[in-house]
Amino acid sequence: MKNILLLLSLSFIISCASNNNKENATSGNADARIDSLFKNYYEQRLHLFPLEATQNGDHRFDDQLPNSLTQSFRDTLKNFYTATLDSLNQFDRAALKENNQASFDILLWDLNENLEALKFPDHLMPINQFWSLSLTMGQLGAGSGIQPFETVKDYENFLMRAHRFIPWCDTAIANMKRGIQQNIVLPQVLAKKVLPQLQSMIVSEVHESIFHLPIDKFPASFSDADKKRLTDEYEKTIADELIPAYNRLYDFFNIIYVPACRTSTGISALSFGKEYYNFLAKQWTTTTLTTDSIFNLGQSEVARIHSEMEAIKNELGFKGTLKEFFKFVNSDKKYFPFKTDSEVIQGFRKIYETEKPMVNKMFSVQPKSPFRIQETEKFRAASSSAEYQQGSADGTRPGIFYVPIIDATKFNSIAMETLFLHEAIPGHHFQISLQQENKELPDFRRFIWYGAYGEGWALYTESLGKELGLYNDPIQKFGNLSEEMHRALRLVVDVGMHLKGWTREQAIQFSLENEAESEADITSEIERYMAIPGQALAYKIGQLKIIALRNEAEKQLGSKFSYAEFHNQVLKDGCLPLAILESNINNWMKSQK
Repeated sequence: MKNILLLLSLSFIISCASNNNKENATSGNADARIDSLFKNYYEQRLHLFPLEATQNGDHRFDDQLPNSLTQSFRDTLKNFYTATLDSLNQFDRAALKENNQASFDILLWDLNENLEALKFPDHLMPINQFWSLSLTMGQLGAGSGIQPFETVKDYENFLMRAHRFIPWCDTAIANMKRGIQQNIVLPQVLAKKVLPQLQSMIVSEVHESIFHLPIDKFPASFSDADKKRLTDEYEKTIADELIPAYNRLYDFFNIIYVPACRTSTGISALSFGKEYYNFLAKQWTTTTLTTDSIFNLGQSEVARIHSEMEAIKNELGFKGTLKEFFKFVNSDKKYFPFKTDSEVIQGFRKIYETEKPMVNKMFSVQPKSPFRIQETEKFRAASSSAEYQQGSADGTRPGIFYVPIIDATKFNSIAMETLFLHEAIPGHHFQISLQQENKELPDFRRFIWYGAYGEGWALYTESLGKELGLYNDPIQKFGNLSEEMHRALRLVVDVGMHLKGWTREQAIQFSLENEAESEADITSEIERYMAIPGQALAYKIGQLKIIALRNEAEKQLGSKFSYAEFHNQVLKDGCLPLAILESNINNWMKSQK
């Protein structure tokens, strides 16, 4: 309640500011005024989204967890975005300095997108197998993620966050019941995937809970009295609140929700689905590309990559068809060289050491933030893909490249180099860390994320393997093409499922015919696209834009072109909608000429 009142107070300040007429807003020091607006906007976001604050390394709100599923919370969001937009529109953009003009454009785009998003009732489908707070709480509570467990206050903070998770669970159930009444439900195949995730959180002995891990490893500095008090409080919360809450979610899914879910595949099966998907496509790509043009682009990219795969297959002397070669690389023992989990992790560390010298040449500006490679927690490994979790802006928490390993002997090595480039260095770790460390940007820009830019950059870095001393083995280049094909297929199957009536099975079959992933992995991926429509479009759209900009820079600048300087220009302003990135690079090229 205290935070909501503070929010209302802060919103009132912004609303008052919006009453100033444009002449007043543009007179005097307009840049100082808008700097203040940017600062207030970011501060209010942290009150509304305290998990963002924790992720960003701001630990003032580590005990907070608002119930984001309630209508009152959504109304608060709408008022916040509307008041900020009103204030922003009082400024004459042309009167601002260049950096503030860019910030103006980004915030304007972001606010309009956030307001449009609130038109759609996605809060009635709050849990899926890929993204949901019920999964995030396990990561937080395990003590190995963004939630700190270093001081007594840290332990008390998570305890408060755990208490506040319980109303969220009960609201999730209430919302899903409303969703059933309104035919706003998940595909049944996805709902079934949630069951084992929830079940893994339900244990008969408190000490077996993932939430018990932090009290299994107290810092040595804690007193015996604090250890006992916290142990008692944690065990009571786990036994009396967390396990019962997960039990309620599981029973609801198992008995009521799964039977009520739909058998259709795409989001267009919902009454608002087509409009929602077109919005998500715009939001994730940060473009106005039509979904038909995205679908067609995907098909042309699939054909191009297909021909390059054929060339690698022939280079390796394989006589069968490309589809037979896919099966070969997914079954031949030489591509599964690991016996233990630690050997997989060491394999990625070796890739890092190999590329380091060339990374230093191609990236003259590098982040200070530390970095590590870590195995994904077992409780979520089965439903996870490799991923990067950003570090804190102050460098106290490293960026982490998470690798899910179900069985090391079944870990396919052919795409390890390209995977490391994308998720780690110079992909997500460089881009996100440099953005967070850039004090020239207002705080809201230091921590903002756009899929087309962020994932596009990471996919772009996969194309730099040769320049970085990798892909010397043709099979690793084939692995790179396989990953690029994987992203090109997304343009086809995502639009296909959500707008063109493709079934889950059609999408799986199309992928099986065109990429080297196993059927189990492809199935998991297709179900991911079903769960988060539009997200899969971001990667290839962003990558192709960055490649096009680099090609144009090489053409225009000739001998003056430098990979290192081009990369600096792409990265220096942080995450951007693609149109703003293109404008920035065009201005840089003009200045160089």
